[in-house]
Amino acid sequence: MNKIIMMALALLAQSAAAQDAYVVGVTGAMTGPQAGILAPVVEMAGAYVNHINGRGGVNGKLVRLIVADDQGEPSRAAANAKKLISQDSVVLLLNSSVSSTYAPVVAETKRAGVPLYFAGAVCPKETYPPADALQFCSTAFGATLDSQAALNFIGKSSKEPVRLGLAGMAIPVSRAEIDYAEGLAKKLGMTPVDKEITPPPTPDYTAFATKLKDANPNWMWAWSPWFAQVRTYEAMRRLGWQGRYLTWAHLNAEEELARIKDPDFYVIGTNAFFEDNLPIQAEI
Repeated sequence: MNKIIMMALALLAQSAAAQDAYVVGVTGAMTGPQAGILAPVVEMAGAYVNHINGRGGVNGKLVRLIVADDQGEPSRAAANAKKLISQDSVVLLLNSSVSSTYAPVVAETKRAGVPLYFAGAVCPKETYPPADALQFCSTAFGATLDSQAALNFIGKSSKEPVRLGLAGMAIPVSRAEIDYAEGLAKKLGMTPVDKEITPPPTPDYTAFATKLKDANPNWMWAWSPWFAQVRTYEAMRRLGWQGRYLTWAHLNAEEELARIKDPDFYVIGTNAFFEDNLPIQAEI
């Protein structure tokens, strides 16, 4: 993540030459349903900026971070992006929010020619090679790649034919990923038995869990915000479903695994857990 931020800032050296500092804007879900998994990313970005500034900044200039809360709402994200670009004159904009905020933020940054960096939320396809020249991404999410890895794990772990249930949320990236997983499962010889897309937010997941449970999957794959993934799982367990459930490892997965304590509840992701005790974790 830090290397990509440095690369993005390096592109701006000439355009920001007249400023006393590189002003970096953030529109993020600091409050609202997604704050638990997205706000910590912004907090870490702030810590990294402090680290950079403590070492003299970039190209001899300090970096100033301006954070605007969009609560995971597209209209707020668009307004944040417009203000940060037009009034605060940011040289780089970070999006740390849900995928429904992407389109309006992309539109604002493209109009202004300002680089956009996706931090914490899933990387959109525009950041995959050949990538948009002004769009960057470095997160633990990878659309399509996540389902490829997940279904590969399920296939290798299953001794019986796979009857696959799928769960997502009615936000663009989640829906697209689950649709992709459904098609991929068929190509891999698995049988998708049900697919449920829950609206955000959903106060009670019982109705969706009932449809999934009645379809009798022996495996579930969920790819959506954490609370939707885990509440679907918990509702299915309450209904008596006894299959295996695989989901995406958001930032709170480590503590949630300790809470859930179910050997048939799996998470998949690219971030190390703190229980791994890696040297870099001790440094942090």
